[in-house]
Amino acid sequence: MSGCEPGESVGAFLCQAGQVLRAAAVEAPRLEARLLLAHAMGCRQEDLLRDPRAPVGPEAQQRFRAALSARARHVPMAHLIGSAGFWTLDLLSDPSTLIPRADTETLVELALDTFPDRSSVTRLLDLGTGTGALLLACLAEFPGAFGVGVDRNPRAAALARANAARNGLADRAALLAGDWADALSGRFDLILSNPPYIESSSIPGLMPEVALHEPALALDGGADGLDAYRALASALPRLLAAGGKAVLELGQGQQAPVEAIMRGAGLRPLGCREDLGGVPRALLLGAC
Repeated sequence: MSGCEPGESVGAFLCQAGQVLRAAAVEAPRLEARLLLAHAMGCRQEDLLRDPRAPVGPEAQQRFRAALSARARHVPMAHLIGSAGFWTLDLLSDPSTLIPRADTETLVELALDTFPDRSSVTRLLDLGTGTGALLLACLAEFPGAFGVGVDRNPRAAALARANAARNGLADRAALLAGDWADALSGRFDLILSNPPYIESSSIPGLMPEVALHEPALALDGGADGLDAYRALASALPRLLAAGGKAVLELGQGQQAPVEAIMRGAGLRPLGCREDLGGVPRALLLGAC
């Protein structure tokens, strides 16, 4: 970006930024250039497209150059702009948590289909809550429910509390730091979890945005990727209310082994929902 001088146009910045991101093998470089420049200028992408000859002020140029350099090093976009969309929510995001992904919305869809009577869910639990994405999305859809979210990382729990406040759900959510369900009592109508499920040896081979910039605690599922499911299996039977259901996110190829773990703990697999890529992603469980 050394060729960009103060007062140069939006169009020139976008053109050069697209070239930088393309050279760095960033997917959708033109789109990402617009996202970064709109964030630096405090405007909408549509505004950039509407007036490509508009000048970019010195302060916006400085912010943009710094963000562009970081994105070319594969720092995730959500970390650079500080937020990510999930379901109907806008969530704060930082390196202490996984960035919410569209695939995880499959769990919300399955939960809503499982409980078409929205008043039937009054107590929600999200184990490994991260940003609070699953818990808060379901609280928004089950208006009479109160939810508890637990994360082993205190920074993640604090971020989830901030997201509850940001989305007007703070009075219906308790976000706690803890080791899975160890400190919990009582029973819940709906239990959600997106646990770490990547095999330890596979993490270095993930795309750099994930392997280098997302927390290993939220990725590493142990040697076979199933450690967290074993922990969940030991807790879910005592936490599910009568008629309650659990919805767990799965990694690719994990449906059969996770179902076997859950059956061994006295839980009954009730179906699995595929994500938009055709991967079995959301496993529905009930008590036997």
